[in-house]
Amino acid sequence: MDEKKKIGFIGGGRVTRIILGGLARKKISFHRVIVSDQKEDVLLKLKKSHPEIEVSVLENEKPASANLIFLALHPPALPEVLAEIRNLIRKDSILISLAPKITMAKISEILGGFNRIVRMIPNAPSILNAGYNPVVFGAGISPQEKNELLSLFSALGECPEVKEENLEGYAILTAMGPTYFWFQWEELAKLGESFGISGKESRYALLRMIEGAAKTLFDSSIAPQEVMDLIPLKPLAEDEENIKETLRSRLNPLYKKLKG
Repeated sequence: MDEKKKIGFIGGGRVTRIILGGLARKKISFHRVIVSDQKEDVLLKLKKSHPEIEVSVLENEKPASANLIFLALHPPALPEVLAEIRNLIRKDSILISLAPKITMAKISEILGGFNRIVRMIPNAPSILNAGYNPVVFGAGISPQEKNELLSLFSALGECPEVKEENLEGYAILTAMGPTYFWFQWEELAKLGESFGISGKESRYALLRMIEGAAKTLFDSSIAPQEVMDLIPLKPLAEDEENIKETLRSRLNPLYKKLKG
C-alpha cells in the first residue's frame, strides 16, 4: 500500500484504536491519517496514543475525502453517515465498512451506485497483529487493489476472504468471541495468584494452556468428545449445560438481529 496515501476513519472508538495500534506495531505509516468522531474526548484519547493523527470533531468531510475510508461505526449509525458523505467520496477512493448487518448492496444504494466497497469484521487481537478478520471485496475493487489491501490487512493478522452472507456469523464468533472468555481467564489468573503462583507465571501458564487446549480441540484428529474426556476431573461439569444454554439463548437472537 502506497504510504503517500491518505486514510480516514469515521469513528474514533475501539475499532479504530485496534487498527491503528496494529498498524503502528508493524511500523506502517501513511502520508495523513484523519479521524473524525462525535465526541471530542474519544479523539483526544486516541491522539494521546497516536499523536501523528489529525482529528476532526463533528465533521466527516476530511476523512471522507481520503484514499481509504474506514467506517468504524455501529450499524445503526451507518445509513445516516453514508448519506452525509455520499457526495464527498472521490470516485477512486475505497470505502471499508467494519460493521456487520449493513450489506455492500445497501451501502452502494445509499451512495448512489458507488461500488468500490470492502467489508471486514475485525477482532481485538489485531491490536497485537494476531487478529482474525474475515473480509469481502466488492465488484469495483480491482485484482491489484485487492492484493494491496490484503497486504495491508495482513499486518493485523489473518484476513481470509469469505462469503458476505457469513460476515454476521463471524461477528458473533470472532469479533465478539474474546468477550466470552477474557473475564474467565482473568479470574483464573487471579486464582493462580491466590494459590501462590506469581502473576507473571500464572498468566504465562494460562496462555500456554489456552493455546494448547484450543489446538487439541480444533486442530487434531481427535474427536471433540474424546478431547473433552482426556481430563477426568471436571470442576465445572455441573454447570456445563447451563453455560451452553446461555451461549445459545444469547447468541442466536443476536445473530438473527444482525441478519434481520
